[in-house]
Order: sequence, then structure tokens, then C-alpha cells
Amino acid sequence: MQGTVDGFSYGLVTPLVAYLMACLGGALGLRCTTRSMLVAHSWRPGWLALGAAAIGSGIWTMHFVAMMGFTVKQAPIHYDQATTFASLGVAILMVGVGIFIVGYKGAKGTALFTGGTITGLGIASMHYLGMAGMRLNGKLEYNTLTVAASVVIAMGAATAALWAAGQVRGFLWSVGASLVMGLAVSGMHYTGMAALSVHLHGTTAPTSGDSAAGLLWPMLIGPLAFLLLAAVVVMFDPLMVMGKPVLTPVENKPGVPAHPAVHHPTHRPQLRPARQPGRRSSRTPQNR
Repeated sequence: MQGTVDGFSYGLVTPLVAYLMACLGGALGLRCTTRSMLVAHSWRPGWLALGAAAIGSGIWTMHFVAMMGFTVKQAPIHYDQATTFASLGVAILMVGVGIFIVGYKGAKGTALFTGGTITGLGIASMHYLGMAGMRLNGKLEYNTLTVAASVVIAMGAATAALWAAGQVRGFLWSVGASLVMGLAVSGMHYTGMAALSVHLHGTTAPTSGDSAAGLLWPMLIGPLAFLLLAAVVVMFDPLMVMGKPVLTPVENKPGVPAHPAVHHPTHRPQLRPARQPGRRSSRTPQNR
């Protein structure tokens, strides 16, 4: 029996809140990626790891908020807790790989394509692994072409967002990049949900797992608390808004000679006293 699927049971509330969560995680993560390009190599892994965790938490939170509005009228929906939270780890891990590639190799060329592709695949993997954690008295089936379109949307928009973050052009530029990242996550999610169809079983066997309400509080307290902490770190960093480095890190690239820093003297040398008008100095010794 075909199940009646409704992805907007709360109207536009869940899509808008979900999009804002994706933009929040994307804004924090992309600003951390931008910050990593303005510091020395010793600080770069920490900023990139914080950015990956922020983006991963944001897209996972977006997915869960959006799924609060998803219902199948003929069957209650439950969630397997282990699979649901495993999707959070997959999101952070795969997004982190993409961000580290762009952070160390630059947001252009092969590095940008590779990093954006892996980041987009991380978004898609999080979505479909989270969907695999659903438990209901039926079977989930997907349209292959629509699923492929959702993955392409995620990869394309994630690549564009990483490119914008790599331009290091200030706060407003990164805000635009975060809006693109939020569009990538939301567009991928709802395109993937459009590919879903539910075939219910004839029996009314009870389903296992936790309900959406049971996972709501852990989702809010965990990832949202982390996003709040990351936002505090970003806001109190002086370069987050300006987007200008304190000092430019020296990159050791093959074939490019390193330029040593030029130290300017702190004290200027004394100048010869200027000649006073009307006085002439004799270069010949005086006769005694």
C-alpha cells in the first residue's frame, strides 16, 4: 500500500528554521575556513577543525528540524538513535576532509573541485544515512534520477560556497557564502525528499526506536550549544569581521625563493648639521 507523505506538516515553519540553522552552521564554518587562511600553519588545523564541526552540526541540525515536519499519515515514524547520531559524525568527518583540502591547497583549481565534491558528498551522506535511521511499518524507495540530482546540487553549491570563503573579502562576502551553503543543504534535502516514496506493509507490527520528540532535546542541547560556543569564538576574534591578516604567513613553495623580512632601524642616523648662511668654512689650515 502506498503511504501518503507530507513533508510540510507545520507549513513553512520547519523549512525556514531548517534553512536558518544551515546558514548559521555554514556562516561559522566558512568564517573559520577564512580565518585559517590568515594565520600561520600552527593555528590552521584548529580553525579548520572548528569550521568542519560547525558546518557538520549545522547541516545535521537542519536535517533534523526539517524532518520534524515530515509525516506519513498511515504510519507513525520513529528513529534509531545510533544511526541518527552516526550521521552527525559522518557529516563532520567528510566536511572536514573537504575543508582541510581547501584550507591547505587553496580555493581554486583541482583543490577546490576536490574539496567541494567531498563536502557535497558529506552533506548527501548525512542526509541519506539519517533517512536510513527512520523506523516505520513500511519500506522507503527512492527515484534514482532525483537522488542523483540532489547529490549534484549539494556538490555544486558546496563548491561555490568554499570558493567564496577562499576569496577572503570580508564579512559580507562570507555571509553570502553561508547563504549559498544553506541553499546547498536545504536544496539537497528537499530534492532528496522529493525522490522518496513509502510503501506500507499490510500488517500493523509495532516499530522500534525513538520518536522525533525523544530526539529533539538532545539535538537542541548538543549541536546548538556547540554552535553557540563557536559563534562566541568567532565574534571575539578581531579578524573575523575585518578579514585582514595581522601578518602574512610565509608559504614554502617549491621553485619560489623565500623572501626574508626586512627590519627597519628604530633610530634614524644623525644628519650632518646644515650650513648656516653667511659662514664659509675654510679647507686650508690657518697660518700661525
